[in-house]
Amino acid sequence: MSENESGKKQDSFTKENLDEVLSELGKVFRKMNGTKIPAEIILIGGAAIVAGYGFRESTTDIDALIQASSAMKDAIRKIGDRYGFSRDWINQDFKKTASYSDAIVQHSVHYRTFSNIMHVRILPAEYIAAMKLASFRKYKYDKSDVIGVVMETGISRDRIERAISDLYGSFDKLDRADPARDLLDEIYSTDDKKKLYDEYRKEEIEGFEILKQADSDYKGFLNRDNVNDVIAAIRAKKESRK
Repeated sequence: MSENESGKKQDSFTKENLDEVLSELGKVFRKMNGTKIPAEIILIGGAAIVAGYGFRESTTDIDALIQASSAMKDAIRKIGDRYGFSRDWINQDFKKTASYSDAIVQHSVHYRTFSNIMHVRILPAEYIAAMKLASFRKYKYDKSDVIGVVMETGISRDRIERAISDLYGSFDKLDRADPARDLLDEIYSTDDKKKLYDEYRKEEIEGFEILKQADSDYKGFLNRDNVNDVIAAIRAKKESRK
């Protein structure tokens, strides 16, 4: 656990404690569920990156697809209470976002099995990048995560674009197809991907701070449809004052 600026405790999962928590979840689920009906959890987004890559140290929640008996809800709650996590420390909220696709399941691959009953899966690098390009939020680590995955794995642009087609039908069906293409142009034309990664990570952190302030100033105004535009407008206004 860590604390944010308001002093409120915030979940934080690293490679080490992510595996520990999943291991404990598997044990509790097995005890509550028995051994006849297995569970499957597909890690998505930041959790998948923390589990499989080295460029990102942590994530504040675990996005996942969960296929399990009702005992899993109780097991999740029990582990949350044990570790002092927030109520939604592992959740399926991303299913309401632009990055969700029914095809995620078929393209996932085995990560680890816990307690011989809970099978955890992740997505290959190109599918993680594809989902981040589908999200493309200014206040999350979407852009820097795409750069980080490419930087660490060396996957080709063609593989990412094929993954986008697999998940969403075509590149043009992404909500922000043009800026997503522009980012890929940047990634595959630069010789210094680490510098590009650092620049976008800084921009994303600033975007989150802008969003936090805007949410405080205009309660109830922000939503998924306007948040990127609000951040861009506030940033442009700040730049004009310099």
